[in-house]
Amino acid sequence: MARPSRWPCIAFATIGFAVAAASPPARTSVVSSVTHKPERQGQCFSTRIKQVTFRLFDETKKRPVPGTGSKIYFADGHENVEYNQVAEMDASRSGDPVQLCVHLLPAGPPSCPADDTRGIVYWVKNLRTGKSWESSDAPHNCGGA
Repeated sequence: MARPSRWPCIAFATIGFAVAAASPPARTSVVSSVTHKPERQGQCFSTRIKQVTFRLFDETKKRPVPGTGSKIYFADGHENVEYNQVAEMDASRSGDPVQLCVHLLPAGPPSCPADDTRGIVYWVKNLRTGKSWESSDAPHNCGGA
């Protein structure tokens, strides 16, 4: 019985290497545009919820606008914001203890300006309700889109 050729594997590995080399390197850490502190993928924080509100605030009426999406401020300076109402976020209350972990970092240059790190995605678990969600630190990703 003939042995299979090794050439298809070598060709595949060479093609894979060329594609990987052309891609920008993935970020492993950033300085957050929101907290202004270094954060790395997989890093977790124990904090508390400072405020649960809506995404938009009406300056003329001096109050949040219901139904415009969910927004949470955390005691350590982190934020989560979504265009849609997220039931798990909305069920939270001020003072609730949470575990907040960095799930994804923004792409970085050349896709984003080097100092624009909006769009960090966090996985959050509310330790009082037992509910969890994934949400970003800003309504727009780096570069404004």
